[in-house]
Amino acid sequence: MSNTVPEGAYPLMDKALQNGPLNCVICGVGGQGNVLASRLIADMLLAKNEHVKTAETIGMAQRGGSVMSHVRGGHPQSPLVPRGTANVMIAFEPGEAVRCIDFLAPDGLIVVNTRATQSPSAALERSSYDGTDALAWLEELPTATVLKVDGDAICKQVGSPRVLNIVLLAAAVKTGAIGCTREALEDAIRGRVKERFHAMNLKAIDLVFGA
Repeated sequence: MSNTVPEGAYPLMDKALQNGPLNCVICGVGGQGNVLASRLIADMLLAKNEHVKTAETIGMAQRGGSVMSHVRGGHPQSPLVPRGTANVMIAFEPGEAVRCIDFLAPDGLIVVNTRATQSPSAALERSSYDGTDALAWLEELPTATVLKVDGDAICKQVGSPRVLNIVLLAAAVKTGAIGCTREALEDAIRGRVKERFHAMNLKAIDLVFGA
């Protein structure tokens, strides 16, 4: 079974640094801030003078469709993470983590939001999907580390659901698997996000890191 991290705990991971450049996949549905999260990781790597490539594979994102971003550090030949090589997956939705699992390296880290988001088709079919089965399936992976994050709880404390992407990204940074610091994330936010949104995003980071 996978190494499932107890609620409220964060594993210290250095696989991204030990096994070579960062290969990160970010998956979710339209409107969750997937692309911004990938840009922030790229900004942090560029601030370290690393070469970085990013790409997005976007379906019907504006209608809640699947969105997947790729971020690669080092000197990748392609912006797309090859299947089976992602040392980090950041999943804003459990079912999307399962859908994209082929990209994860066997010993990779999955940072997954515990709340499910129904696709438009599932909502129309009145599906009972709540993400429980998806999370249970992830926990049965033999060698991956699964970090479950209650993103909604932190969003409620901040007062906005718009910080979900920052919550999941901060959780990944806190493990060390991204190879970047909290301060680097805060600097990236100040450099890319509009100033009026700085305070709530930085508060979300405080809550993840325990201030």
